[in-house]
Amino acid sequence: MNKVLSCFAMLVAAFGIGTADAATNFGARGASSADLTSAPATRTRENVNYQKYQTRTTTRTYKQSDGGDLYYSAPTKRSDLYKQYDAAKSSSARATKTTVRTTRSEKIVNKLNRKYYLAHPFFQPLGGNFGSITDFSYNQNSFDFDLPLTLVSSLDPARQIPFAGGEWKSNTFSIKEDFSYGITDTVALVAMAKYDMADYEFKYDFSNGDAAKSKMDDDNLNLFGIGGQWRVVDNEKWIATAMAFYQHQKDFANTLALDLKAGYKVSRSTIYGLVRGWYLDLDENSYGAIVDNSEEIFYIAYDTDVNDMFYVEGGLGVFSVLNQDWTLNVEGVFGNYGWHNQASVKAALGWQPNDWFALNLYAKSSIYDSADDKDLNVYMQQADMGLNSLTQIGTAKIDKANEMSLGVQAIFHF
Repeated sequence: MNKVLSCFAMLVAAFGIGTADAATNFGARGASSADLTSAPATRTRENVNYQKYQTRTTTRTYKQSDGGDLYYSAPTKRSDLYKQYDAAKSSSARATKTTVRTTRSEKIVNKLNRKYYLAHPFFQPLGGNFGSITDFSYNQNSFDFDLPLTLVSSLDPARQIPFAGGEWKSNTFSIKEDFSYGITDTVALVAMAKYDMADYEFKYDFSNGDAAKSKMDDDNLNLFGIGGQWRVVDNEKWIATAMAFYQHQKDFANTLALDLKAGYKVSRSTIYGLVRGWYLDLDENSYGAIVDNSEEIFYIAYDTDVNDMFYVEGGLGVFSVLNQDWTLNVEGVFGNYGWHNQASVKAALGWQPNDWFALNLYAKSSIYDSADDKDLNVYMQQADMGLNSLTQIGTAKIDKANEMSLGVQAIFHF
């Protein structure tokens, strides 16, 4: 029997590099398949990189002046997401004073250190550069279930289990690494891997007033994958990226996914939309919440008689620069994940003190889930009850379905 596994947190923050983090959903996280027959700093002196991310103005952001020295010329409208705040408009802007000597006098001009924000949802490394996002997260999903039945042992009729209901809970600490390399300024390769330390638990309530629980731990390198990202558009008003990737999740599925995002640049923000789709080729012909230990197997199947499936989600988000070092990203997503629909919201606060490093704190939670009130098949295997293989014992009604994630990302660009 395959063990329960934490699926890819497909995050809304998400891959970090490609932001292809799969949505939290019960169809993946905490599920197992079972067989039932189962750019940070552009170079401050190289004009070519500035030109690729210039602000919304028809004039050059940087120009030659006074003996060939470069200095900052503020555009009419500032909408570039990555470079904000010249010294003339913000006391917190990072500016340096450079002395430019002429034959007659000495004058001082202020220069802007323009930032390429690493926590930006459209971030990918420029050509010849590397990007790294190390994600530490705590993830939980849970639901209550009603199971009004009395299970009688076929070996000993005096042995009975008077089920009333219970609770499923999955707690997972994950470490995920996304590493990317910019082949060109617009095309990048991405590789990913994730290690999960998971704890799965069923709590049972019985009609006679008793209670019990069964648990299982699972610590494994549960996911790895590879993909590519293409910056399709990036001009003074619009930005768009496309990402495709393959992932393998141990004892669950092989996945092919596509992530599309497009954004419109306004003063200090980008308003963007996203569409993501996944094709999952399951290892077995069912998947769900399961605890498999030496004494018994208890399994609530999300779906049965299924070998593959599609997930799809869409949403809206906004990324804003609060000041030179701080950013805010808010995103809302609605998706269909096979056996249920879910709506979730995510907020991320980024801190970037320099050009090559950033910390991004995020929280995500479901706010609606159609899993509530669904009836799911329940399977059990226990020798003492005469169940020597997974056998359907009844149907459980789901209630109070909930998912949440808390995490921090350490982001590097070099």
